Order: sequence, then structure tokens, then C-alpha cells
Amino acid sequence: MFEYFRGRRPVFALDLPGFGFSERADRAYLPDLYVEAILEFVEGELANSAPVDVAALSLSCEFAALASLEQPELFRSLVFIAPTGFSANTLAASERVYRAASFPIWSQAFYDLLVTRRSIRYFLQKAFAGPVDPELEEYDYLTAHQPGARHAPLHFISGRLFTPGIRDLYAAMPQPVLAFPDLSDYGPSEFLPRFTREHPNWSMEFIDGTKAMPHFERTAETLAELESFFQSQDRNADVLRLDPGSVSARDTI
Repeated sequence: MFEYFRGRRPVFALDLPGFGFSERADRAYLPDLYVEAILEFVEGELANSAPVDVAALSLSCEFAALASLEQPELFRSLVFIAPTGFSANTLAASERVYRAASFPIWSQAFYDLLVTRRSIRYFLQKAFAGPVDPELEEYDYLTAHQPGARHAPLHFISGRLFTPGIRDLYAAMPQPVLAFPDLSDYGPSEFLPRFTREHPNWSMEFIDGTKAMPHFERTAETLAELESFFQSQDRNADVLRLDPGSVSARDTI
């Protein structure tokens, strides 16, 4: 997705705290941290840009939604791929689970069991309808074995990164949203179809032959849907623009 759009519009890919090349310190990884990171980037690096279009995957959709509610003027539209919060199988936050998983004596050993190659492949297979993308699998293994890599994931498995009542917050978003349902084994988006019918600013597209990673398994079809969605936002902006002579760059993060 990044390589495709970088020749068509300004594109930025964020490594959120605890992942990628970002800091992986032993700290509290909670939703507010990720919302703050997104807003700091948009308000800082993109301070002079028009409102941005955001594409997010899985749990990151919740962070993007919270950011768009906190500063709605910064966000033009959002694309959510396999967004969390639309399944009956919701992971509730458990301080007991976190304390047990992060106990210094065994937390690293426990984490190491979760990120073996075999374990990574097992979990990825739940998200893919066909073969797992080998480059993604290799990247997952490498990024999971960096210094401090365990800290953020241990917050995730204890449920501390999920926001209770997220569907009510999704419903409050004013921006147009394009959602691709999660059909993985983790918990399908059974509430998403009805939700999109009840909220006119939301639309849903399903890419045949995929589960939760349509941008990997059916890249061309997924990009076509995104192009159509972004173009519709461009047309709406043209209608609403007060100064016909002004031209604004659109940024996607």
C-alpha cells in the first residue's frame, strides 16, 4: 500500500511506540500513549497540511478513531482494515494477567515462547485465507526479537490496549470511514455489517478470498477500493472548497 500510494500522494508510515524502529522502553503502553503519538505526528510533521486520510489495521483502528475524535479537524477520512471492536469475542483488560505475564523472573521466557517462528506462523495463518506472506512472517520474527520488544505486546495480550465501549466511540466519529471486515479466526466482525447500515458515514467492503489481510492477499483489489474511496473524498472536497483556486495536498498515514 505504501509503495503504491507514494507515487500518487504524500504518504507516511508510523512505527508506533513499542514497535518497529520506535522506542521500546519498559513503560505503560495504554491507548492514550498511541493516540498522543498519532496526534503529535499529525500536528507536528504535517502541521501545514490539509486534513489527513488515515489507513489503520486491527487494533490500530481504535487508536486512530480515538485520535480522530479528539482532534476531528485533523482527519479527513479513515480506512479500517479488520478493525477490532466488532466481535463478540472481546478481550477485556486484566491487571492480573498483565502482572503475571510481566513478572521479571519469567516475563522474557514467557514472551520468547510467543514469538518463536512456529508460533508466529500459527497466529498469522489465522489472519490469512491462503499462504502466509513469507516476507511479513520474516519481518515479524525479526521485529519481535529486538531489545525491549516484549513490553508492548505483554500489554496487548493482557487486554490493556483495548478500549471498552469502542463501538460507541466509532459511532461518534464524524469522518467518512471505509471498513474491511475481519473474517479471521480471532473473532469475525459480526457486528460490522449492521453497524455500517446504521451509520451513513461508514461503508464496508469485503475482498473475496481474504480474512483479515486483504492488502496482502488481494492487493490490487484492495488498492482499487481505497482509490475509489479517496477519490470520492476528493470530489466532496472540491464541492465544499470555498476558494476554487486553492490546491491542497492530501496526506495518508
